[in-house]
Amino acid sequence: MFGLSSEKLVILLVLAAVLLGPERLPEYARQFANFIKMLRRMANNAQGQMKDELGEDYNDLDWRKLDPRQYDPRRIIREALLEPDEAEEIQSLNQVVVQEQPRLKEGEQAPFDHEAT
Repeated sequence: MFGLSSEKLVILLVLAAVLLGPERLPEYARQFANFIKMLRRMANNAQGQMKDELGEDYNDLDWRKLDPRQYDPRRIIREALLEPDEAEEIQSLNQVVVQEQPRLKEGEQAPFDHEAT
C-alpha cells in the first residue's frame, strides 16, 4: 500500500497516537474514515457516469490500450510518417519480435553489450 511495509505503517500509527494524543486520535480517525468514504463514493460515481455515457460500449472498452505507459513517441511518429501498409507490416513485425524474446532463467544475468550507448 503506497510503498509502505507493515513495519512502517505500525510506526506511523504509533507516532500518530503519540503526537495526537488519546483525546484527539478518535476524531482524526473518524475524519480519515469519512475522507476514505468520500473518495470511494466519488470513484463509484465516476464509474457509474462513465457507464451511463458510454452505454453498451463500456463493456467492450480495452483499458490496457488507454494506458499512457505503453506509448512510445518515436514509434508513433515513425508510424505516422509511413504509408498505411508499411505501418501495418512494421506493427506485425514488432509483435513477432516481442513474442520471440527468450526468457532468462532464474539467477541468469542479462547479456551486456559493450557497444551499446
